[in-house]
Amino acid sequence: MSEKEFDKALSAFTKDFANGGAVRHLADSGLTVKEIQRKLDYPMSESSVGEMVWKHFVNSGVILTEEPGSAPAEKVSYVRELDEFGRASFRRVSEPVTPPEEGYFECDFGLLMHRDRKKYDELLSKLDGTDRDYISGLPWPRSKVWHVMNERMKRISLKLSEAK
Repeated sequence: MSEKEFDKALSAFTKDFANGGAVRHLADSGLTVKEIQRKLDYPMSESSVGEMVWKHFVNSGVILTEEPGSAPAEKVSYVRELDEFGRASFRRVSEPVTPPEEGYFECDFGLLMHRDRKKYDELLSKLDGTDRDYISGLPWPRSKVWHVMNERMKRISLKLSEAK
């Protein structure tokens, strides 16, 4: 392992140890990346918080990177186990995520942002403040993804359909 890889892994571990639980809890509570960043005791950049929220949403099935139904979604977690000598180890546990009743909303914000920034900004201007912050705070990839059709995404999809 090179020194850069070690530093990157140590930084990720430190951020997760200091803020990981709080970020995941606040994201599940519906807060935007900016709101989460303001509530943290240990300072983190907005992009770091956004990446942590994104990873949590992908791991928990809120966001799918493959079309719903094409591949079974699974939630990944790690369980700490102790052996007979008291040494700790971690075991990866994955469990299937049951698809939500509401379904998913197809999002191509990352594609639009990189292809036509002016159109992306125009689209975001149609949204309310917190919904705009929610979309702009996440690191959308340059591909289509699917987001659970929760109350926030229902509002966003309604506003976007009215804008067209």
